[in-house]
Amino acid sequence: MNIYVGNLSYDCSEDDLRMAFSVHGEVESARIITDRDTRRSKGFGFVEMPDDDQARAAINALNGTELVGRTIKVNEARPREDRGGRGGGGGRGRW
Repeated sequence: MNIYVGNLSYDCSEDDLRMAFSVHGEVESARIITDRDTRRSKGFGFVEMPDDDQARAAINALNGTELVGRTIKVNEARPREDRGGRGGGGGRGRW
């Protein structure tokens, strides 16, 4: 199960995320999303846990708790919305 973790401290590392969730089961991956240009954390990330029961236990146990000085928001990640095609526009007169 893919888990969304929001309101992360900018000082939170992927290792911090992995350690917090591994108490509740196997963690396949832990990623913090960063700005493409500045490489600074955007304040949220994702944790992938292969066992859905362990993932739900982690969500219930960690939502609203403190991690690296911030109260985190934890829930099941929703599928990414399609924002339309990439690279459209331009191309007038090309056939």
